Amino acid sequence: MKEVAALTGLRPHALRWYEQIGLLPQVERSHAGQRRFDNRDLEWVACVTKLRLTGMPVAAMVRYPELVRHGADTYEERQRMLERTRREVLARIAELHDTLTVLDAKIDFYADARQASERA
Repeated sequence: MKEVAALTGLRPHALRWYEQIGLLPQVERSHAGQRRFDNRDLEWVACVTKLRLTGMPVAAMVRYPELVRHGADTYEERQRMLERTRREVLARIAELHDTLTVLDAKIDFYADARQASERA
């Protein structure tokens, strides 16, 4: 668990919680009960981490692996879900770009004001 946490940047508690709520598949365990993540598990953790960064609600994040488990019949719903999330991410990027423009204008204002006061 500690190794996976270090690889992913997630805390062990978050990984356990993801497993409890169904975001992660049942991870294989050793005879001592320790989780044994394979490459597929690590790829899934990376996917879930990206979905989390999109701002996708946890309920939708839980729904997504449910759909995956149901197979090809859910491709259309999964596609719609990801397209909706993509639109939301693009809207957030646009909003952040506008915010950055405001910050740049303020930074330029203060830089110009400092230079003017230093010349005076």
